[in-house]
Amino acid sequence: MSMRLGLIAQMSPSVTKEVFAGRFPAYAYIYTLRPFMRLNGANGEEIDSFVAAVSAKKLSVREIEQLAHGFFRGPQSFRQEILAGNLALSLDHIREATPNPEGCNEFERVLLKDLELTEGYMQRVMGKSQSSRIMSRPFHAQSHLLTAGILSRAHAFLQSIRQLHDRNRQA
Repeated sequence: MSMRLGLIAQMSPSVTKEVFAGRFPAYAYIYTLRPFMRLNGANGEEIDSFVAAVSAKKLSVREIEQLAHGFFRGPQSFRQEILAGNLALSLDHIREATPNPEGCNEFERVLLKDLELTEGYMQRVMGKSQSSRIMSRPFHAQSHLLTAGILSRAHAFLQSIRQLHDRNRQA
């Protein structure tokens, strides 16, 4: 509770108004804008301008995050487009661009993140599945159904992973 009160205390009156009115998601403020304030030194005036530009536009948290990265890290021209209300055009530019230093587009970055998560979950499941703490009948029943679904897709999954691996090697 004290963390939330601290966050509210750090919000400017205009940001507080937008968040409490439901025109700007609190989640986007906490997990997208605050890191720009801490890490990139974005000042309160910049935060206020950004929130005012994107509030009540029915944007997803992901779209707000994309626009924030362009606004705070991109060129001045991109910032001006957002402030002018050209959000759809700005989002289109983001989707077409390759802002990742490694040169990956958004689709590729999402796939890389999916692969990273898959590898992590595979390791977790392999470790936990050997635990002696697995005892309950409800767990075994649900686990049986889930593992049957996974096994039925395992061949196709491994085939697609092998094809991707081979394509990567050839590139």
